[in-house]
Amino acid sequence: MAGLSALESLPHEIILEILCFLETKDIIHLQRCSRRLLKLSRDNVFWRARCLLTSSFLEGINLRRGARFPGVIEGALNEDAALQDHDGPDTERSPPPLDFPWASRRAREKEIQKITANWDPSFPGETISWYDEYIHRNSPIAVSWFERPQLRDGGLQDHIEVKGVAVYQHGDEEVFAVSPLDDGSVCLWDIKGTRPGKKKGSILQQSKAGLLRMGSSKSPYLSPDCVSGLTDCGPVLRSFVDSYLTVQGHVVEVDLGTLQVVGDQPYEWTITTMSSAQPGVPLTIGTLHGIHLHDSRYGRYVEQTRQERIDDFDRYNAPRRLSLLLFSDPLPPYAPLPHSNPLSILHLEQPGNKQTVSDDIFVAGRFSNILNYDRRMFPSIKGSLHSGARLCSLTSLPYPFSSVDSELRRKGELSIAQVEKIKETTGGRTLVACGEYNTKGSLEIYGLGPPLPGQEPHGVSLNSVMKNRQTASKSKLLSVINHGTCLVVSDGSGYLKWVERDGFTEVRRQYIGPSERVVGHTSLFNEMPGSGEIARKLLSTQSRQASDDKSNDDDILLWTGEKLGLVNFSSKQGFTADDFEEGDTRTPEEVAAEKEKQHYEERMRQALERDADGVRLFKVLGASIRG
Repeated sequence: MAGLSALESLPHEIILEILCFLETKDIIHLQRCSRRLLKLSRDNVFWRARCLLTSSFLEGINLRRGARFPGVIEGALNEDAALQDHDGPDTERSPPPLDFPWASRRAREKEIQKITANWDPSFPGETISWYDEYIHRNSPIAVSWFERPQLRDGGLQDHIEVKGVAVYQHGDEEVFAVSPLDDGSVCLWDIKGTRPGKKKGSILQQSKAGLLRMGSSKSPYLSPDCVSGLTDCGPVLRSFVDSYLTVQGHVVEVDLGTLQVVGDQPYEWTITTMSSAQPGVPLTIGTLHGIHLHDSRYGRYVEQTRQERIDDFDRYNAPRRLSLLLFSDPLPPYAPLPHSNPLSILHLEQPGNKQTVSDDIFVAGRFSNILNYDRRMFPSIKGSLHSGARLCSLTSLPYPFSSVDSELRRKGELSIAQVEKIKETTGGRTLVACGEYNTKGSLEIYGLGPPLPGQEPHGVSLNSVMKNRQTASKSKLLSVINHGTCLVVSDGSGYLKWVERDGFTEVRRQYIGPSERVVGHTSLFNEMPGSGEIARKLLSTQSRQASDDKSNDDDILLWTGEKLGLVNFSSKQGFTADDFEEGDTRTPEEVAAEKEKQHYEERMRQALERDADGVRLFKVLGASIRG
């Protein structure tokens, strides 16, 4: 205790200097000693330097320079981080002399500052926790799997497939996953285990089966077999009272408090995607052949009046077409598509503000262009961005992007003044898209700016474009999201990849693997290519509350097409769906042995069937020869 008191009495600069000589695990243990050490151990400048030291960006710099000065840049960067004042601004101080090959100490300091400025992906006004960034870039990754809903029939049970997912945040800490299920029910999971008695990934609430199978007398306006048409986009949430799910050509509004249907909006064609929901902004719906703006008030009106205007015969045959004939009101305006099947819709943010969306709507899908609409001028199209790829996911950043500047920064060639000028550019935004081009993954970044002189005042202009179709992935990219200062993509080979905002520099990758825990010796089938899961959709689970005591809060929720998983940054082994089974007292080794036995028995059964087929074929051929 005396030693700890003596350590805490030292100035901030000395303590940060000591931290530079400690291993990361030792710094984490030191945080638990006192509030002051916790605050110092989360110093942003210190962890930013450690992120750079472990980055592939620095490796690329050394390789391009022929590794002429191995270890010198790394040591100098570490010293530079230790000599920053924690309470004051990030003022530079003179480090102690080292054996360096530059002409002078000042030249070395300039080089360090230049490398840091070229690498730093943050923008002015952007809040970054570099401690969390270091965890995301270097910590072990655990992949866990949520509890799976069960379909029970007496003593038999079977899993119910999850048909989509969205994230809902209730308050500052509670985060839920909401999904429509294959049996027509709606299910909620507790992602962080904040509810009493609930574990991470456990089912919080599930509606009755058939809630979305609108063939009952209470909801006669959907056909009984419409559950097979649940779309992959899943629900989009507006508040805890209302959520939106798409079922074939309908947007169904569900009250999450009671898990009851409270509204329905029919559309002419099958819905393939829809935008996320923001307060005061209508949803944008993508159908096979058009783009629509969704007004929930219109949906509620349809639900209340339709039952009075359609008789019992119509409710089970062609309710949607007949209802359109009975209503005298014209169809709401929509934007027809020249090519069918949109797959992603994005509401672009305001420049420099992640929390506020603009009037710009971008649509991507199985067509060569990204379409741009302005909500104020809808349904007129404002423009398009040529891609040439088949895109399936969009995200954005409210900051500018230039492919030329990004390339120069990746090589560490821009000066500090040039980097500052780039980051201070106002009105710029970045659109990120991913998909497939010639069977390979395509990661594309578009730099958007305000309209140019002579153009219409509404809309955006394309300033720059970068298309990574060489190193992004050997297979199709399925989803892309922002994760701290990185972009995260999932591909058809079962990998998650973190890349810098330049779209080229890979930070790390993680193979998702099988959803069943493997204990002991691995099965031959588990080692075969393609045996792991594939993430069709990625979502961030970061809660609104941020504090020093609540770090490493930004996990990644993934949907495989039939189940949900969670990627978190921890050395602990992730949980599986089997961990939620009640009444199962078997050890993990016994469970694995039982599954291995089942695999063996299934292979033997298939082999016997093939042998029996061969014997029957031999007898038939023999009889035909004798005849």
